[in-house]
Amino acid sequence: VEVSDGDSVVGATLNLSGRLVVRATRVGAQTQLAQVARLVTEAQHGKAQVQRLADRISAVFVPVVLVLAALTLAGWLVTGHSMDQAMTAAVAVLIIACPCALGLATPTALLVGTGRGAQLGILIRGPQVLESSRLIDTIVLDKTGTITRGELRLVEVVADPDHTDPTELLHIAAGLEDASAHPIARAITAAGREVNPDLPEVAGFLDSGGLGVSGRLRHRDVAIGRRGWLVDRWPDAQPSPLLSQAAEQAEERGQTPVWVGWNGVIVGVLVVADTVRDSSKAAIDQLHELGLRTMLLTGDNLAAAHAVAEQVGIDRANVIAEVLPAGKAELIGRLRKDGHRVAMVGDGVNDAAALASADLGLAIGGGSDVAIEASDLTLVRPDLLLAVQAIRLSRDTLGTIKVNLGWAFGYNVAAIPLAALGFLNPMIAGAAMAFSSVFVVTNSLRLRRFGR
Repeated sequence: VEVSDGDSVVGATLNLSGRLVVRATRVGAQTQLAQVARLVTEAQHGKAQVQRLADRISAVFVPVVLVLAALTLAGWLVTGHSMDQAMTAAVAVLIIACPCALGLATPTALLVGTGRGAQLGILIRGPQVLESSRLIDTIVLDKTGTITRGELRLVEVVADPDHTDPTELLHIAAGLEDASAHPIARAITAAGREVNPDLPEVAGFLDSGGLGVSGRLRHRDVAIGRRGWLVDRWPDAQPSPLLSQAAEQAEERGQTPVWVGWNGVIVGVLVVADTVRDSSKAAIDQLHELGLRTMLLTGDNLAAAHAVAEQVGIDRANVIAEVLPAGKAELIGRLRKDGHRVAMVGDGVNDAAALASADLGLAIGGGSDVAIEASDLTLVRPDLLLAVQAIRLSRDTLGTIKVNLGWAFGYNVAAIPLAALGFLNPMIAGAAMAFSSVFVVTNSLRLRRFGR
C-alpha cells in the first residue's frame, strides 16, 4: 500500500520503499496493538460456550429412568407379584438404562479425534469447536502468510535482446543487490545465486532511499530501481516496448517490476512477487467441494489481492483488500450478523481479532502467538490443506459423537420396556449395558483411521 506525507502507518508495518520519518501519535493503550488485544478479549468473552449434547440428554434421561424404575416396582406389586420379582424388574430397568454409554459417547470420540488431529498437525481446543465446524458456511482467508508464502521471490526476468540476455541481466543485478538488505534485493540476490553462486563485486554502492540502488560492476555503471528514477538519472533512457509491456503485465498481476539499466540504457525488468503456496489452490478447491464459500481478506492493495484470488480460484467478488486489523474483525461481525457461520484462517497479529470473532478460528502454525491464542484450531504446519483436514476431522468427530449418542439413547429406550416387563434379569441387563459401552468406544476408535 503506497503512503505519502501525512498518511498514518501502524507499528509493525514493513517499509519496502526507503527511509521514513514518523511521529508517534498514539502510545501505550492507544496503539493499534493494544486495540487488537482489546478486540481479541471482547470477542472471546462474547463467544457462547456450547453445552455438551450428552449433558443435555442425560439431564432429562436420568430422572425419567428413575421414575420408570419406580413405576415398574409399583406396577409389579399392584399386579400381585412378590417384592423379589418387583425389585428384580426395577433393578433391571436401572441397570439396562445406566447411562454409561451416554457418558462415554462424547469424551471417547473427542479423545480419539483430538489425538488423531495432533498426529496430523491439528490442535483442537475443545468440543465446542466441533459444533462450530459443522455449521460454518463461509471461510475467510488471510492472504499473506496463509495463501501466500509471505516472502518475495523473483518470478520473471525480461531482458532487452538488443543489449543483454536474461542470464547476464540476473547475474549483474544480483551482484549489485547483494550489497542491499532490502527484501526485494534479497529476492533478486537469492535467485542470482541459484544460477551462479559467484556474483560480481560492486564498487561505489549507493542506496537512494527507496528509489533504487547503484554501483559499478565489470566496468558498467549499473542502476536498479523504479523506472522514473532511472529516467531521471539518464534522461535519454527509454525502455523498449517489450520491457514496458512486461512491466505492465506484472503490475496487472499484482507483482512488482524492478527496472535495470547500465551505462545510460534500460536493459531489463526483474519481476518479484509474494508467491502462492503450492497447496493453496488444491485446498481452496476442496473447501468448495465441502460447500463452503471462500473469501480473501488482506491489508494489501487490490491488484495484488485480485492476482492471488485468480491463481487459487476465489471469485473476485469475494475479495476484500486494504483492510486494517479492526476492519477484519468488523467484516467477520457483519457476515455473522447477516446470518452466515464464519471460519477465519490467519497467521498474524492483524488477524487475531478476526480469529476470535469468527465462529471458528484457524491459526496457521509459525504465526504470531496472539493469533494462535485467539484461535479454536491451530494448524502446526503452514499448509492450507491442513485447514481442510481440520474441518473434515471436526465434522467426522462430531458425527461419531452423534452416532454414539444415538446408539446409547436408542438402545436404552428399546431395552427399558423389555426389562420392565421382566424379560431381562439384572445379570443379562448388566452384560447388555456393558456391550453398549464397548460399542461406543469401538466406534470412537474408528477415528484413528482418519486421513489414511
